[in-house]
Amino acid sequence: MDGVVQAWVTGWVVSRGAAPPEPEPWGFTVDVGQLAQVSRHVFEALGDGVDEELVRKVADGVTGAGVWLKVFQHPEVVGGWLGEGWWVDPEPGYLMTVPLSAAEGGRTRVPEGYRKRVWSVGGVTRMLVAAPDGSLAARGQTAPTGATAVFDQIETAPSHRRLGLGSVVMRTLQAAAAAAGAHTGVLAGTPAGRALYESLGWHVEAPLTSAKFVGPDAG
Repeated sequence: MDGVVQAWVTGWVVSRGAAPPEPEPWGFTVDVGQLAQVSRHVFEALGDGVDEELVRKVADGVTGAGVWLKVFQHPEVVGGWLGEGWWVDPEPGYLMTVPLSAAEGGRTRVPEGYRKRVWSVGGVTRMLVAAPDGSLAARGQTAPTGATAVFDQIETAPSHRRLGLGSVVMRTLQAAAAAAGAHTGVLAGTPAGRALYESLGWHVEAPLTSAKFVGPDAG
């Protein structure tokens, strides 16, 4: 999908309330404004198209703790490009896409005793599934931004897994995004979430490495 990284960045900043992305020759810089994530540099190239020298140059220019890199290549590859002070998440992420359809909303019943609620604020649609005792069972959110929509913070509590709640959340949010006019869904998933997303028709576009600058004296 052309423009998939830009679509992901555009929707992610809406979902998280981050600053609008600043275009760079190699991708985008996003100011997040959190202690654990001050900003992030997102490279636009995918897979073998990622330029090692560009990644090294940007990484070498980072001097402040809490700055992240998002590179669409495997961690074992990107890790070899980064110098002292970088922590590289050994677990790969996955940039994924799916065609959206409003028909997904017809398969969103929760198990007996569970309660679901969907609401939209500031361009973000969120879904909560509460357990019979009122605790959090599952959640997620989507930010439609025109023809694409980003799906974000999809989570099922460990004690409520294998009940189909993740599928209910995704189908509900996918239908909501389609109703808002989006034709393609985009997300960055974990290995644990990949199987769920693929069962719902999502396709992996590229692996994703997350790296954080912690400083050369971080231990």
